[in-house]
Amino acid sequence: MKIRLGYVAIALKLGKVTSSSTLTYSRYNKLKTEDEKINKLKEVTYSNLNALEKILRYNIENNIHFYRITSNLIPLSTHPEVMWDYKKYFKEDFKYIGRIIKESNMRVDFHPDQFNVINSDKENVVKNTIRNLSEQVDIFEALNYKDGKMVIHIGGGLGGKEKAIKRFIDNIDKFPNRIRERIILENDDKIFTAKDVLNICKVINLPMVLDVHHHNCNNDGEFIGDLLVEIFNTWKDETLVTKIHFSSPREFENDRKHSDYINAIDFSNFLDIAKEKANKDFDVMIEAKQKDLTLEKLINDLKKLRKDIKFIDETTLEF
Repeated sequence: MKIRLGYVAIALKLGKVTSSSTLTYSRYNKLKTEDEKINKLKEVTYSNLNALEKILRYNIENNIHFYRITSNLIPLSTHPEVMWDYKKYFKEDFKYIGRIIKESNMRVDFHPDQFNVINSDKENVVKNTIRNLSEQVDIFEALNYKDGKMVIHIGGGLGGKEKAIKRFIDNIDKFPNRIRERIILENDDKIFTAKDVLNICKVINLPMVLDVHHHNCNNDGEFIGDLLVEIFNTWKDETLVTKIHFSSPREFENDRKHSDYINAIDFSNFLDIAKEKANKDFDVMIEAKQKDLTLEKLINDLKKLRKDIKFIDETTLEF
């Protein structure tokens, strides 16, 4: 069983390098001419793409094979009053970054923000979600990265869980296939349990991302090990292995906020459960405040804790 660890968006070891620089609509709108506006958009986008390349190079140098790209890569790309054609200016840049990703065999994905609600009862929210997710797919296509996925939550519980689930299934059935085939569904920490999401994935035939911390915060008494085989099976038709999210509570047991680092004992215990119940390769997205620094610390902690684990490189383990 081989496990690769990844991190989210920011490489803290690189200091102030960020691929999430923004341009607010208010600031954009204060620019006087169309040339000033487009030049500012290009300036911020170039900065973000340049930073993304630096982060990817850093990942390669440190044998980090799994990475979540920020969803704020392109400023104002989905704002209804802007929606500029960034691909017109950065087509070759995207191809170049896409080659870096593919040649290094790195896995990358997106996690669009909470404003994307597939099961909303408001038509405009669903339309905005389609627009936003379509833009994320555009980036994957610009990168020529066919394996790119987007992690999405089920949404809100308006009208009760059963109605909310039905609304999700009905709404996603209307989504363009280019979006739908990129979606992977995650359990959340308040409404939809891992069991709920697993059942939805079976109905609509989409892969599931198990968030272990969310399961600990929100469950109906299910033992996580009893769900693993079926969760892994939702990935049976996918090119990539199953994806898992792991984080530790910040202050107290089942605190929904993420800690700076990962509790190595809890992570070790989960590995034992996964080995016993599924015994298949998987990738783990570490969601912790200290980002890439957490990967280094977790590996070092595991080396002290476990003598039965083989460490293939800086972020990959096997046992």
